[in-house]
Amino acid sequence: MTIAEFESYAMNITLTIFMLWMAAIIWKLGKESGGGKWAYISLSLALGMGFVGFVAKIVLVEFVLDVG
Repeated sequence: MTIAEFESYAMNITLTIFMLWMAAIIWKLGKESGGGKWAYISLSLALGMGFVGFVAKIVLVEFVLDVG
């Protein structure tokens, strides 16, 4: 395994763990806000769009554009 391969794997694993941690924070904020179901849904959608963008970038670069 080269250094570049290790860095690529480490970055993907670390960012995935970070995204799961952020999802837990979003869930906790939604539960503690007391705003009800719609507040939780809007909070999840607004803050979850960053996750969607990150995953879409990986899909585009790795599979669709075949750059990596």
